[in-house]
Amino acid sequence: MKTRQIGFSLVELMVTLVVAMLLVSVGVPSMKALYEGIRVNNIVDTIESSFVLARNQAINYGSRVSICPLKGSSCSGDWIDGFSVFIDNGVLGTIDTTAGITDTVITVVGDFNDNDFIKSDLGIFSFNADGLVAVSGRIRYCPGSKTNPDSKAAEIGSAGKVKLIETGINCN
Repeated sequence: MKTRQIGFSLVELMVTLVVAMLLVSVGVPSMKALYEGIRVNNIVDTIESSFVLARNQAINYGSRVSICPLKGSSCSGDWIDGFSVFIDNGVLGTIDTTAGITDTVITVVGDFNDNDFIKSDLGIFSFNADGLVAVSGRIRYCPGSKTNPDSKAAEIGSAGKVKLIETGINCN
C-alpha cells in the first residue's frame, strides 16, 4: 500500500515564490510614494506649527520673533539643515545681545531628509510684536525630487496667518 505524501511539491513552491516576487516588485514602489506622502505631511505640519508658535510668542512677549536656518548665530544656513525659532530683539536674523537683552532660542527643528528639497521665498521670516510679518512668503517642501506631486507649502501672509497649499507646488 502506498502512503500519501503531504506537503508542497517543488513546482508548487516555485510558483508561489514567483507570485510573491511579483507582488513585492509591484508593492515596493508604491510604499515609497506612501512614505514620501506621510513624510511631507508631517514636515509641513511641523513647519506650520513652528510659524504659529513664533507668532504666538511674538504677541505674548511683545518682541520680534524670527524663524530662519541658523548657522552659528546668524541666519545664513540652508533650510534643509533645519531652522530655529528665536526671540530676535537686536540685529535682525542674528542671535545677539542688545541693550542688555540677549536673544533666546525658543525651539529648533532638526535636519530634514537629505533626499528632499526645501525652497523658501525668504531667508528669514520675522513676526513683529503685534503678530504681523513685514514680508509675506512661502516655504515649499518637496520629498525626493523638486517636482514631486506630493510637494506642499506653508504660506505666511502679511497678517501672520499660515495657510497650507497642497497643489501646484515645486521647489525649482
